[in-house]
Amino acid sequence: MKHDPHSPVTAPAAMTPAGLQPAALLARRRRLVAALNVLTMAGLSAAIIRILGADGWSAPDLVILAGFLIGAPWTVLGFWNAVLGLWLLHGARDGLMRAAPHLAAADAPLPEGRVALLMFLRNEDPERALARLAATRASLDATGEGHRFDVFVLSDSSDPAIAAEEERVFARARPLLGAGAVYRRRARNTGWKAGNIRDWIEHRGGAYAFFLPLDSDSLMSGPMILRMLRIMGAHPRLGILQSLVVGTPSTSAFARIFQFGMRHGMRSYTMGSAWWQGDCGPYWGHNALIRTAPFRDHCALPVLPGRGPLSGHILSHDQIEAVLMRRAGWEVRVLPVEGESWEDNPVTLLDFTRRDLRWCQGNMQYWPFLAMPGLPPASRFQILAAIMMYLAAPAWMLMTLAAAWKLLVGDIAGIDFALGMAMFFIMFAVSLFPKIAGWLDIALRPGGAAAYGGRGRFAAGALAETVFSMLLAPVVAFRVTLFLAGLPFGRRIVWAGQQRDPRALSWAEAARGLWPQTLFGLVLAAAILAAAPDALPWAAPVLAGLILAIPFAVLTAHPGFGTWAARAGLCAIPDERAPHPCLAALSGRLPDLPVPTAAA
Repeated sequence: MKHDPHSPVTAPAAMTPAGLQPAALLARRRRLVAALNVLTMAGLSAAIIRILGADGWSAPDLVILAGFLIGAPWTVLGFWNAVLGLWLLHGARDGLMRAAPHLAAADAPLPEGRVALLMFLRNEDPERALARLAATRASLDATGEGHRFDVFVLSDSSDPAIAAEEERVFARARPLLGAGAVYRRRARNTGWKAGNIRDWIEHRGGAYAFFLPLDSDSLMSGPMILRMLRIMGAHPRLGILQSLVVGTPSTSAFARIFQFGMRHGMRSYTMGSAWWQGDCGPYWGHNALIRTAPFRDHCALPVLPGRGPLSGHILSHDQIEAVLMRRAGWEVRVLPVEGESWEDNPVTLLDFTRRDLRWCQGNMQYWPFLAMPGLPPASRFQILAAIMMYLAAPAWMLMTLAAAWKLLVGDIAGIDFALGMAMFFIMFAVSLFPKIAGWLDIALRPGGAAAYGGRGRFAAGALAETVFSMLLAPVVAFRVTLFLAGLPFGRRIVWAGQQRDPRALSWAEAARGLWPQTLFGLVLAAAILAAAPDALPWAAPVLAGLILAIPFAVLTAHPGFGTWAARAGLCAIPDERAPHPCLAALSGRLPDLPVPTAAA
């Protein structure tokens, strides 16, 4: 019988599909991680029950307990991922290869077959995007392997003026993108970005063994792409290889502070999660190398029935495509190391929350997939974790309200305050540990702090980012809570173009977007001050974030503050201090080239 190269079983049953690890080894790791999380949650829950139930149970007590059981697991999982990642980075022998055995093939021969670079546009500055695409193309050409790649610019822009500008800019950029570069705009953006990919696969994908999706803010170096291609070639059952995407240098204070924390914090977190996720890894929708044939055959997304905001085409397509790929017998892996793979971070608090709400709505569409037949347990958990990540926000908000109610009605007589204070500091340390792991990683890595401007600048940046995160968290949690409360009533987010360039926020714009947080914070603070003023210091982190939401948004978007932070080196990242040549594209301008004539 003729062998089908796309059949789901090619590796021995005892190994993962690509033959990278024994399946039993990953199963033991997952059982260990599950046990660590369950035992930690059990201990924390027992303490919460003792605190709340000391004098009987009231309705607010039950709400607090329920909120804790919903919101805390995500925090605990982050803690253990960071612990495991830090151990792999600095305590384990060959820790990197334990977490990412596929990295051993980074110098393997390049595989046969052509590769498509797909850049997606939707109502955004085309010159800014194509300057990055041209830089990626130039970096590939500099490796001597550029002939393997073709470029496609796939537009879903609905604004006719922007679409016309895309065509003009593409005509200018085409000499930089390669003779085979193609611009295509869909008349109808059915299925959003996932539909755009599916349209390309059906019409053009058959000619390509691999494709690399890029968002309009994506930037990758040629050597990084070739490294990923070599790994894919060495492991024919590897379906998706996701790079670790880091933020680009920015003069926006909001973006630079946020990405500073992400840059050092996500290293240990991603390493720890890769250690146990293994072949059921993440896909983030861009800056990933994908094998075209299995993606075409197995990753088509269904249209969800109904008429509400959780029906129709899936906004957050990537995680579902990842689990569909794994269900079909192909591995999905992440590169848990920093490479030359970049993206932009939102430049203001309002832009951050808009993006977050789109992801939230998309993740809430995942509920039907929890019952999908044939999923490995790790993939099913991956879907659940993506849902719970956003349910944690209303859980913490309900806990805050219930705790405030207990203070207002004086229902605190039987509480063990010593144990309560201990739990407060324990949960604070657990939630902060991914950041602490990042600090320790930098401190233990030779030259780690120097890459950020030295120990003094790194410490100042760590302090600033910690305060920033404490102010940001309640603002975002409250906004997500309001959004989720509106979903049953038809509230939805529309996928529009994103603001990528630094900009100032006016006080009026910030107030229009953040007055609910401010009002809620003021009312809550007044109620606590009247009923239990001694509790104000413990509520201060949440109250400060809510009450100061408007000035926080204005300040972190102020061009002067961003320029000062950049000059002072506050929250500088390694790419800012030692720029890669590709980062010259961040100017957002294409070189002045003659527009080719029809005769040419």
